[in-house]
Amino acid sequence: MNKNVMKTFVYLAALSGLFLFVGNMLGGRQGLTIALGLAAVMNLGSYWLSDKLVIKMTRSRPVSEQEAPWLYTIVRNLTQRAGMSMPKLYVMPAAQPNAFATGRNPEHAAVAVTEGILNVLDERELEGVLAHELAHVKNRDILIGSVAATIGAAISYLGYMMFFFGGRDDEDSGPFGALGMLLFFILSPIAAALIQMAISRSRESQADRSGAELLGDPTPLAKALIKIDAAARNAPVPQISPAVSHVFLQNPLRGAKVSKLFMSHPPLEERIEQLRRLGAHV
Repeated sequence: MNKNVMKTFVYLAALSGLFLFVGNMLGGRQGLTIALGLAAVMNLGSYWLSDKLVIKMTRSRPVSEQEAPWLYTIVRNLTQRAGMSMPKLYVMPAAQPNAFATGRNPEHAAVAVTEGILNVLDERELEGVLAHELAHVKNRDILIGSVAATIGAAISYLGYMMFFFGGRDDEDSGPFGALGMLLFFILSPIAAALIQMAISRSRESQADRSGAELLGDPTPLAKALIKIDAAARNAPVPQISPAVSHVFLQNPLRGAKVSKLFMSHPPLEERIEQLRRLGAHV
């Protein structure tokens, strides 16, 4: 099993274990079931409508084959090579170079590029980026992210319920009482968010690898990542919700001094090093 895939399973197991632990501290199956049910409905609903929601939130517009025949040619060649259905293609009105993919499966997928990326990359580099985005679709990363979000949201609900409605009243409630509930209210959602970020970083690393394998050459993606990072420093930050920042090739809202624990994407240096190990010449 691929190292990044194994990491994802470990992170999901840790997130699930945290949920069960917090649920046990809260006590009562009814509250646990309600919290999980609410989180599942919210996040699985988002998963089912992910393509429409993300497209709307980023203000992306559909682009026809007549408008961008070269874009359709690149994506069609890649999907045929991967044995995938042709996704819907969009352009996002943003000067910052970037791209994203969304959709619950390869049959209901959408791939979008920003206006900025079309002015920064050459055709081969764009091909590397699009191979990365199609890898996300083929690897079912939207599903994995939705499962992680479901568990993470459930943990947040449990922390809220514990703090405002009280935990267990019996002798198993622990020695900390109200202080313990306050700590769980604050720390449990943070721990869940950290694990979700780790899952996102792992899936990005896997998509880099899978995209390079699909294209048969890791160099175009490596060059594209370097160009995009440099150009993004001088481009205005797009007006988007932080809730969708993780779906992009590079986090469009990233800060220069953010701890890796709170990053939704691996550091650029790590991504380039992985691609060099695969044979990229940059």
